[in-house]
Amino acid sequence: MEELLKEKLWFYIIHNNPDLMFTLQEDYSVLDYLNEKINGIKFLLDDMLSDGTPKYIIEEICLNILTEDLKPSRFLYIRSLLSDEFEKTYVDFQESGILTFEVINLMESCKPIFETIGFTKENEEDLALRNALIGQIADYLN
Repeated sequence: MEELLKEKLWFYIIHNNPDLMFTLQEDYSVLDYLNEKINGIKFLLDDMLSDGTPKYIIEEICLNILTEDLKPSRFLYIRSLLSDEFEKTYVDFQESGILTFEVINLMESCKPIFETIGFTKENEEDLALRNALIGQIADYLN
């Protein structure tokens, strides 16, 4: 079960937090990160396994806990803004094969805004945040 959870967590990171994926790969710390995350829920995992909880329920509960600090995804949010507000640029990046790279660069460019305003599930839909990020993306692209 632990190996399955590691695989699913890594899959989640690849698709939702590729910035973290690249950082972990650069530092050669992928396995350390995954092991640390799994160790953090091992007591819960062991309890559920010994209680006979169905594996699909264990998997869902554990993945929700493992990915909690990775949500909401700044990467997906910036990519969505780029797609919605700068469609031609989005398509150009996608066709050039540099979309992920450029979204990660945009995340870095937008980092001060995320840190000042914050980015949580509660303020994902905040127009002030959205507009500030759109302005920063426009500046980056020019």
